[in-house]
Amino acid sequence: MSNGYKWDIPHLKTHLQYAVDLELWTIPFYMSAMYSVKDPSSVAYRLIQSVVYQEMLHVELAGNVANSYGISPAFSAPVYQGKYIPHLNFKLDIPNPTKKYHPYSAEIGPLDEKRINAMCLIEYPEWDTGHQPDLKEDVSQYGSIGEFYDAVEVGATQLADNIKGNINQVNAFQYYYNNFTQPTITKNGVQGLSQVMNLIKAIVDQGEGKTAGDVDVQNEYQNTADGFYEEWSHYKKFTFIRDLEQRPITYSGVPNPEPGTPGYEAQQILIKNFTAFREAMEKLFRGEDPGRFDSCMATLGGNILTCWQKGAIPKFS
Repeated sequence: MSNGYKWDIPHLKTHLQYAVDLELWTIPFYMSAMYSVKDPSSVAYRLIQSVVYQEMLHVELAGNVANSYGISPAFSAPVYQGKYIPHLNFKLDIPNPTKKYHPYSAEIGPLDEKRINAMCLIEYPEWDTGHQPDLKEDVSQYGSIGEFYDAVEVGATQLADNIKGNINQVNAFQYYYNNFTQPTITKNGVQGLSQVMNLIKAIVDQGEGKTAGDVDVQNEYQNTADGFYEEWSHYKKFTFIRDLEQRPITYSGVPNPEPGTPGYEAQQILIKNFTAFREAMEKLFRGEDPGRFDSCMATLGGNILTCWQKGAIPKFS
């Protein structure tokens, strides 16, 4: 590698856990912005919804890769504070996207200028391609999701002998992706490497792609059931929303309503159910019975909407 580092299993496992962290982080952030939109038939709402569906797939794929290298992923409560987005430092990217997508916020909120700019930053394309990424001792030092996953690909390739197939693999979204033939890892060692690479490619391809971010998502990775503009990457969808002449009307809310108020009670219900969702995810990727996992997302969506309707910003922990 260009900086002389050689990957080892602990470092790769750290990166794979952080991949799960990052993909999980996006789901409440995007869902909260989506449910703040009062008109669910609006283009902005439907575009964000299509991204949320794919982020759930990304969590599954990242978890499958992690299990294939011997790490059962944890699903810790995401932190939404200031401008911190896990494991990314946008100022390292060339060109620096924060100069364009500013102001931005990593705090839960409605679909406004700060949130849509943050969403564009998260999915920002990896413009500086064509070189082998450095291994980062500090995994917050990647300029984009694309660069982060490029590094993971290098580590996964170096350590391909450690791949073990059929270890707690999850395939909950096959119905929605008829053309995605292998969303799990079934082979051992170097024979499983192509499957690992395919899962990582799906995450990056749906998200921001490469170079200018204007390349269509491959047919294999498009939602065939209930998608919306599936050929568009997440970055393209979010920049489209950002460039709308008039954004949709949204709810507003306060972050910390008084205890006993309807908004406070709505937040507490959401916290409880999101905690249950995270615990179910951990069980699922440990090969245990997660209970009524299939209804969790619908429940969370209703909880988030109720928070907005009661005048509270959704809270997840």
